[in-house]
Amino acid sequence: MTEIQFQPFAECNFERMEAPSKLLVSEGDDLPRTLLRLDEVCYALRHEGLIGLCSSSDLEKDSARTSMELLGYVLPMTPRLLGDPDFLSVHGVRLPYMSGAMANGIACEKLVIAMGESGLLGSFGAAGLLPDRIEQAIGEIQQALPEGPYAFNLIHSPAEDAIEQAAAELFIQKEVRTVEASAFLDLTPHIVHYRAAGLRPGSNGVIRIENRVIAKISRAEVAGKFMRPAPERLLKALLEQGRINSEQAELASRVPMADDITVEADSGGHTDNRPLVALLPSILALRDRIQAEQGYAVPIRVGAGGGISTPSSALAAFMMGAAYVLTGSVNQGCVEAEASEHTKRLLAEADMADVTMAPAADMFEMGVQLQVLKRGTMFPMRAQKLYELYRNFESIDEIPAEERERLEKQIFRRSMDRIWEETEAYFMERDPHQIERARNHPKRKMALIFRWYLGLSSRWSNHGEAGRETDYQIWCGPAMGAFNAWVKGSYLEEPGNRRVVDLADNLMRGATYLYRLQQFQTQGIRLPPSCRSFTPAPLQP
Repeated sequence: MTEIQFQPFAECNFERMEAPSKLLVSEGDDLPRTLLRLDEVCYALRHEGLIGLCSSSDLEKDSARTSMELLGYVLPMTPRLLGDPDFLSVHGVRLPYMSGAMANGIACEKLVIAMGESGLLGSFGAAGLLPDRIEQAIGEIQQALPEGPYAFNLIHSPAEDAIEQAAAELFIQKEVRTVEASAFLDLTPHIVHYRAAGLRPGSNGVIRIENRVIAKISRAEVAGKFMRPAPERLLKALLEQGRINSEQAELASRVPMADDITVEADSGGHTDNRPLVALLPSILALRDRIQAEQGYAVPIRVGAGGGISTPSSALAAFMMGAAYVLTGSVNQGCVEAEASEHTKRLLAEADMADVTMAPAADMFEMGVQLQVLKRGTMFPMRAQKLYELYRNFESIDEIPAEERERLEKQIFRRSMDRIWEETEAYFMERDPHQIERARNHPKRKMALIFRWYLGLSSRWSNHGEAGRETDYQIWCGPAMGAFNAWVKGSYLEEPGNRRVVDLADNLMRGATYLYRLQQFQTQGIRLPPSCRSFTPAPLQP
């Protein structure tokens, strides 16, 4: 039996030698597999001048253990121990990990149910969907996961307040107990209503929080709003409207708006492109200051999302103090996601540099951008062209005839009059107030026509609209490229093998493996290069 040998110093050289004992590495095994016995102590031992690893079970079976010199060891470490145990107990999950919402139902029922059945938290991508469609999803997910875990996305919609309100009220009515609040610039009556409506007095003066909020933020000023109790003015208004009672208003003044804060770094979709290594510590420090100020019985948990796509990035987040990690872009390429096969193939081929920023449909007039894939699609360039026209002209009629013709032929592929008819029909069902505002406001009308393209482009990507491949809007961050590099040569390289639970378990298992590796390194014990990465492996049945 041969095995890689190593010495506990930086200057050591590695060579393949005959192992003198199964104590160094058990027969048929290797160093990575020994380290991967995560629930066992792993020892670094010297025997007859040679150094190797063995697990506690191997050591117990060998009678020659007394002749071994102990150089170092690492204790058992399982993936569930990486984060905050309160995240596990509160949400009823087995790992400090969740899959984030992807709008327009990309994070669909199938994805959320697959996560939930495996004891993991997944968030349904309710943003951009009408209440009837959201209600359908609630019914299907609650039937499959009557005890959870699952969450639904509540996105801030400044241009469509009625949609945000309808979603929040639906979540209250249908007893959706966890929402992932995203894209909020400030607290709105609707997220406050959801939070307050789930508050009850508990025993021993402890407030029962039935409606949990996971707030996804990228700015300290927004994080602070979710870390503090709901503003008195919003509670007073809700009370006057009869949407909450006096008891709920009083309880809401004593609990934070969010149970969990997801620090969103450089992510796909809505993002400020902030680096996690700078953003996460600052939000953790803010949490600690507010905790000292408010004295909450249960401190707010702070997790990390954006850029989490490899064991190394997950471990880095945990080592900086993240209570949990959240993945996004990588899940869009999974079998369960509501994305077309063409889109999944493009995602599987993406590199870290294959992303760019483009105007967002939901906040188009504000100039807000989101991160999308640029490889294999012309959407970013075309969307930016529409925003430039919106900035430069006050109405459709002001756009030069030649430019308008190019828009209709190359981008829209139909007349603007036809698009306006479709837009009117769409918003009469969704939010009639939008049409009323636009009829007497030419620039607003132009914005809605341009948003027709921005909104449909993501749906074309999801549904695989034939002939529109160059217009697909695919939300994606650089984490996708990092993931593809990590899984190259493994079974996860093929898109058809990518399942959300496989990704979750391999990421977390890999992070734990690297943690143990680093523990040996801090003891002056260096393992050979072949051990310094984790290769994804299929889940055991």
